[in-house]
Amino acid sequence: MKKIINQYYTNLFLNDRLFMALGFCVLLFLLKFFFIWLGDIPEIAIGVLLLCLLADIFILYRNKTGVEAKRFTTKRLSNGDENPIQIELKNYYSFGINARIIDEVPEQFQLRDKDFKLYLKSADTKSIHYNLRPTKRGEYDFGFIRAYISSPIGLISKRYNFDGAKVLPVYPSFINLGQYELMAISHQLTEFGIKKIRKVGQSSEFDQIKNYVGGDDIRTINWKATARKGGLMVNTYTDEKSQNIYCVIDKSRSMRMPFEGLSLLDYAINATVALSKVAMLKQDKAGLITLSETIGKVVIAEKKASQLGHIMQVLYKEKTRYLESNFEALYASIRSVIKQRSLVVFFTNFESISALNRQLPYLKRISRYHLLVVVFFENTELKSLSEQPAKDLESIYHKTIAEKFIYEKKLMVKELNKYGILSVLTTPQKLTINVINQYLALKAQQRI
Repeated sequence: MKKIINQYYTNLFLNDRLFMALGFCVLLFLLKFFFIWLGDIPEIAIGVLLLCLLADIFILYRNKTGVEAKRFTTKRLSNGDENPIQIELKNYYSFGINARIIDEVPEQFQLRDKDFKLYLKSADTKSIHYNLRPTKRGEYDFGFIRAYISSPIGLISKRYNFDGAKVLPVYPSFINLGQYELMAISHQLTEFGIKKIRKVGQSSEFDQIKNYVGGDDIRTINWKATARKGGLMVNTYTDEKSQNIYCVIDKSRSMRMPFEGLSLLDYAINATVALSKVAMLKQDKAGLITLSETIGKVVIAEKKASQLGHIMQVLYKEKTRYLESNFEALYASIRSVIKQRSLVVFFTNFESISALNRQLPYLKRISRYHLLVVVFFENTELKSLSEQPAKDLESIYHKTIAEKFIYEKKLMVKELNKYGILSVLTTPQKLTINVINQYLALKAQQRI
């Protein structure tokens, strides 16, 4: 009995309309002292209000399942993207209701604005749609769906607590992978002066048997086909279509810098997932190496269907470290893991030319055996600071320092190019697009 009473008590809330009605009754009692002709009107008003209150409680509580609410989400959320959330509310009362829905979103969002008001007719169903944009990978714990229901009388509200509690993992960005698939299958790179050339190679991938013409390599003569045709026939081979594409992600403290809520590591992880997807669509093999003060996870390059899921599962748990990365260990790992010439896309960040010069010997050694692309970031905050007009001596000093760091980034690109190392200097927001464009350009030029 006590449990039932507590249930009624804890889920009953007084509305503003009730307090306004009580205030009106109090006003009538005050006016009665000055206007005797009011007579019993204040007592009648308070009696009517009490009857309405009891009627409101009765019609709201007589139906145990007055409403039903459910939350619909995907099985996992995409980091850095707008993820759709839907709440469906159904009215089982025999009258129309006013509903206030509060969704308890995970604490990581620090949001208290998921508060919705709507009106439902009897047996009506309505949906609420909104988006959430996570900025960190990990587990996100959704709480209850709180529904506050009022009858047409509107003096009180009955609260329904729907157990929508669920834990959803936030994985590296996967919602926008479809648009990168379109980039992979498009043939618009010729608009930028990049021409795809089909060339004959000497790799192990067989192309066709054709008649011998002057200049063909006699080592490729197919003697069996020659005996059948009565003329010289040669085998032709094409360049190997499946190349190894390795993404190397730096997890040192330089990748902790945040831009628009996401750290540089998260931007690099999202770009790695997209690049791996595009590479496998191009029939290449995608692999992964993570680096901090030691070598982290190593995923051998494959193009099997489950490879992308395996890469996402590995990247889901990666976090930045506080120590500087060990480039010497990276070189040793690449030499032992990657057995053939491959495209190595290295996501890192250098804030000064001296930081680059410390690691340049190891980058030069890697580029000796593989096609190395170093991807690092523009500091958008410094760029915006340098574009602001200087108003005093202090702002001139800040503007000059910002321009110095921006110029150093450009010097890093020239320094890398001097040793034949490709580089991509990009803003975090355009990282994925620029990296995929660089890969497609290299692919079209048949440099890999």
